[in-house]
Amino acid sequence: MLSRRLFTAAGATLFAAPRLAFAQTAAPSGPHVLPPLPYAAEANEPHIDAMTMQLHHDRHHGAAVANLNAALKDHAQLAALSADALLMRIADVPDTIRTAVRNNGGAHVNHAMFWQIMGGKGGTPTGALAAAIDRDLGGFDTFKTTFNRTGAGLFGSGWVFITVTKEGKLAMVPRPNQDSPLMDGARVLMGNDVWEHAYYLKYQNRRPDYLAAWWNVLDWSKIAARYDQAMAGTLTI
Repeated sequence: MLSRRLFTAAGATLFAAPRLAFAQTAAPSGPHVLPPLPYAAEANEPHIDAMTMQLHHDRHHGAAVANLNAALKDHAQLAALSADALLMRIADVPDTIRTAVRNNGGAHVNHAMFWQIMGGKGGTPTGALAAAIDRDLGGFDTFKTTFNRTGAGLFGSGWVFITVTKEGKLAMVPRPNQDSPLMDGARVLMGNDVWEHAYYLKYQNRRPDYLAAWWNVLDWSKIAARYDQAMAGTLTI
């Protein structure tokens, strides 16, 4: 009985410790900073678990920001650019750091967008955004089906994005790894991360289940605000 109690206590300590460690993660220093989650880590439960949110934000996104700052350390002119401007000029980045900037800068802007559009209760879009989805993406149900199929079929790691023009036109584009449509001069309305670190603790290899559940945590008011910003020319990441 004593051994069982000790084992149970040790197990509780083992599983509790990482949450404390994540909360104490230091913010990276440099021109780019890790934005805080705009809601509690458990806000997307049960569809995305709190541990995944903590690991994803603190460790994965945090490491990308730190690595981006390290790559730009000796390049003051590039370090002075905003993250979106930097990626839009990726072809001008020196060969010696271009891969690091592409991978880590892309991860930074992709995740900064990703946190913004979640924390909601799902549902459906309304107003001008709903009209644009009907016009450009075949209606909401078709949009969801195509988006999920595209995400499930993306080989390896990557993202599925919806891009938006200043005229409000929408398009669906998958991208490998941490590539961003910003690298092609396009603005991102929304997108989903289909790297395994986004879902593996809860869904293991069941990516389609994660993709289906993700719609339940979207905040359509935030996505609609991004749509309005795009048409006003003020949307950045």
